[in-house]
Amino acid sequence: MKKKIHRREFLSNVSQSILIAGLGPGLASELGISSAFANEGPEWLDFGKLHPLIHLMQETPANKIQPLLVKKLKSGKTDLRQLIAAASLANAETFGGEDYVGFHTEMALVPALRMSRLMPEKQQALPVLKVLYRNVDRIQQVGGASKKTLRPLHSHHAKSDASAATPGGELLRAATRAAELKKAEKMFAAMTEASLDEAYNHLQYIVQDDMNVHRFVLAHRAWELIDIVGREHAHTMLRQSVRFCVQAERGRLDKNRPESPIRTLLPKLLDQHRLIGRKPGDRQPEDAWVEALSHTIYTAGKERATDAVAAALAEGMAPEAVGEAISLAANQLVLRQGKGRTHGASMGVHGSDAVNAWRNMIRVTNDRNTVVGLLVAAYHTAEYSAHKSVQGEPYPHEEHGRAIGARNPEVLLKVAEGAIRENNQSKAAAAIHAYGELGPAPEQPVFDLMLKYAVSEDGRLHAEKYLQTVIEEFATTRPAFRWRQLVALARVTASAYGYNMTDEPGHRAPGYEEACRLLGV
Repeated sequence: MKKKIHRREFLSNVSQSILIAGLGPGLASELGISSAFANEGPEWLDFGKLHPLIHLMQETPANKIQPLLVKKLKSGKTDLRQLIAAASLANAETFGGEDYVGFHTEMALVPALRMSRLMPEKQQALPVLKVLYRNVDRIQQVGGASKKTLRPLHSHHAKSDASAATPGGELLRAATRAAELKKAEKMFAAMTEASLDEAYNHLQYIVQDDMNVHRFVLAHRAWELIDIVGREHAHTMLRQSVRFCVQAERGRLDKNRPESPIRTLLPKLLDQHRLIGRKPGDRQPEDAWVEALSHTIYTAGKERATDAVAAALAEGMAPEAVGEAISLAANQLVLRQGKGRTHGASMGVHGSDAVNAWRNMIRVTNDRNTVVGLLVAAYHTAEYSAHKSVQGEPYPHEEHGRAIGARNPEVLLKVAEGAIRENNQSKAAAAIHAYGELGPAPEQPVFDLMLKYAVSEDGRLHAEKYLQTVIEEFATTRPAFRWRQLVALARVTASAYGYNMTDEPGHRAPGYEEACRLLGV
């Protein structure tokens, strides 16, 4: 039965709504005033003890945020991990995975926190403060605390339409392909409530359904952020991917673009190679096999490359080994690009970040998604490699190496740093290649050098996550090939040095110099 609302309660609700409109949602929430009417629940997401910090980030102009955060850090009222948690929730509520700068900033938060742990104690806050400045600046650009893309899905609105006979992922994919946002959100909310791990497996169906690096990396980073924000906020993190995918489909339908060929190719290959319902193998190939598969992925075209990966999995090759071959193929996108900028939204950085995302996601998803994730990663990489701009000889060229001359590790690091500051991509790549060729040379000094510039430079929003990609791919690539990852990072770092988002030289990353001053470094 419908609840009868007394006149006094009705007038109270009306008065409260008028008051909230005047105060704004942030202040109203702090005062304990809700806009919810009977049977509706709250109108803003509940972030519990993180709310004051989130509110601060949403309300404060970017040019005033860093002194406030540094003061909190120095007083012990917060720490870097808590700042990242608050920033990720502020970002999610504001943008919901639907803003280009917004979701790039969300993707940079975990890498920034990991970068902080690699730095001297006095400098540890630098990478975090830099990314938080970017986050706050973008939030202010779109309206500050008044901008709320994510709102609560009340329990009576969040019932799943799933039937027992159909896997949730297939239904979620159907709703997404129809660009039915409310239906997809209700469905995914119910899935998350039932089982977070299974909900992530269901989410893979829509992440795998089109070729876009951002849908891949956002889904990966959102899962990582759950460890930082807490499982109680897991749905807030993951629903951004639902909204991203629905928005992308709506754009495709509005512009009458064809569906991605991956939607017909995947079922064909899964059936042809009998991969569904089959546990992935554990065969460990030799270096030559990995190199050969990598070459096929890079040169054979997207359909043949994807088929080659399907065949390898059908033969029982370990997913980690297959993923390594795809990663090496993506690395070639960086090394083989011709002249021009290689940082930011280049095919090499995008391709490498995408494969890294898939390799991480298949480590936490089920057997079906392990197989499909690798097929999508191969297709995406091969799709990039068809472009003429990435079909040259890999860096460093022979003449680049001859120009270096030096074979002392300390000298080579100095040459590399000088090349970075000169934006000399070939020289930086050649110096790090020569360093790696010295034998069992320690990689940490090279990572320390690249970390320095990943912190200070903008990198067109990609510096943090590409550094993390290379750190992880270096660690999971066999010794015969792993230095290619660092050579690529040297090239990208030299490309990024001094350039801002609009490719104007002579700039550090926004917020970096102020953070240095506040920290006294």
